[in-house]
Formats: sequence, C-alpha cells, structure tokens
Amino acid sequence: MEMKKEKSKVVRSAEKLVETAMAGRDASHDAAHAFRVRDLALSLASEEGLGADPASDSDSLEIVALAALLHDIGDYKYMKNSVEDTSIVEHFLEEEGLDASKREKILSIIKGMGFKNEVSQTASVKFSTEFGVVQDADRLDAIGAIGIARCFTYGGSVNQILHEPSIPPRQSLSKDKYMNKNEKQTAVNHFYEKLFKLKDLMKTDAGKRRAEKRHNFMQDFLREFYEEWEGKA
Repeated sequence: MEMKKEKSKVVRSAEKLVETAMAGRDASHDAAHAFRVRDLALSLASEEGLGADPASDSDSLEIVALAALLHDIGDYKYMKNSVEDTSIVEHFLEEEGLDASKREKILSIIKGMGFKNEVSQTASVKFSTEFGVVQDADRLDAIGAIGIARCFTYGGSVNQILHEPSIPPRQSLSKDKYMNKNEKQTAVNHFYEKLFKLKDLMKTDAGKRRAEKRHNFMQDFLREFYEEWEGKA
C-alpha cells in the first residue's frame, strides 16, 4: 500500500503559489491541473521504485513534487509575449532556500518537459527518473477523458472552432510552427498534432501502461464525434 507522506514546508508553499499565480486561467491550465500532475507524478514515481528508500529518495520525491506543481506557472501560452518565463519559479525556489543543485534539477525538468521541445525531435535523449515521471504525468493529464475536456476547454478560451474538415492537421511540425498562435487550427486537429502522439513518447514503464487506456478512450471518442458530426449517429 502506498503510504501518505507528510508534505514539506516548501511543497505547501508551492501549492499556495500555484493557486495564486494560476488564478483566473481557463480550466485547461489551472491550479487543479498542476495538482493532478503532482499526484500523478508521485504515483508514477512509486511505481518506478522512487521512494523505496526514504533515506536516499526523499530529495528526489521533493524534486518531483515541486517540478510538477510549478511546471506551468510560466507557460508561454499565458505570457504576454508568448515566451516561456521561469522567473517566478526561480525566485520562489531561491526564497525558499533550496540548495543550488536541487533548484537546478527542478528548473531543468520544467524547461525541458514541454511537448514543444520534442515535437520535431527524432533522436532519443537521456533523462532522469524524476524528469520521466513528471513529464509522463503532465502528458497523461493531456490525454484520456480529462485530456479531451482540457483540449476543448483551451480551444474555447481562444475562440478555436471545434472541427472543420477543410482544415487538415499540420504535418511535420517544427517547434516554432507548433507554438504559432496565429495559424488557424481546430480543436479536433490537436488530437492529431499532439494528443495521439503522446502514448509513444512516454518515458517510464508506468507512464506507458497508463497511457494505453487513455489513448484508446480518445480514439473511441473521436469515432463517435465524427459519426455525430456527419449525422450518422
């Protein structure tokens, strides 16, 4: 049985920062998303054996919790200049007195975990278990039932249309093209440009196992969506 571990002071402070810094955002990238990713990341970490030795793994679990909680505070989609900004997180970690090594690991996870960094990448890269469980957790929250809800929530927040057959999903996306807010796209196309790709980009065995069910759920959803869209159901 997975034991409930007491939160450290810095984790409790991070939760408060998340609630403040992400207040007012649409529900696709709000505080609830950050809390779900934290919970998922810690659950994946447990399945991957991280935390089996409390004496040596406590720092790793704190890194996982903090990176997961803080990962979207500076998300480029919510910044005025559409550029990722980790300054709030960097200031917070310094103010909380985390040592330089731990700060560097947390920021490295946050800066490297986004899909935009992997969208056109072909070669595999080395990663730590901490990085793997946080990235997988964020990607799990992007697929399945919650992923579908988040996809349409974000699309609605930017006045994106649901579906238009004459607008095909973009192929061979570069990082810059993926991040381009000005190119007209549809909510359904996001399934093909990102969401259906995530299952095969999972880093951990635990993440891969969970992704299968969520991926299949999205496929079933779109089959039903198309039948209803075309008046067949």
